[in-house]
Amino acid sequence: MTRRRTGWTLVTAALLLPGMAMGFQAFNRFEVYPVSKGVFEVVNRHGSAPKDFWCGAGDYAIRVLRTSATQRIYLVRPVGPAATVKGRKGVQFSLQPPEGADTTPGYSVSVKKVGDNMNASLAQNYCYDRLTDDFWLRP
Repeated sequence: MTRRRTGWTLVTAALLLPGMAMGFQAFNRFEVYPVSKGVFEVVNRHGSAPKDFWCGAGDYAIRVLRTSATQRIYLVRPVGPAATVKGRKGVQFSLQPPEGADTTPGYSVSVKKVGDNMNASLAQNYCYDRLTDDFWLRP
């Protein structure tokens, strides 16, 4: 009987472990992983745009970190090889401004300049841009 229980325990653990390794899935299905204290990484999907990364960051900040809508999110590491998922690209964000970076808000949406920032609500609103596109494209 104990042998059978041990077998089921191993099977259950094997099934649960891959799910436990998954990060938070943002509204746009991008995965978000904590990297270090105060820093999190949004990992891409095929065909991603800068707005998609910001969507993941805003959604994570509001729904997981429970920040206010006016909390600023800062880009701390531009798009490049992901630190959390091998073979994919990622962008790292923080709720604290990076030291020495220019944090003057710009007019374009980019994931290439350290210090770029926007409030969590604006970032999360990029999640809903594709909904309207999908709605109008349906037959």
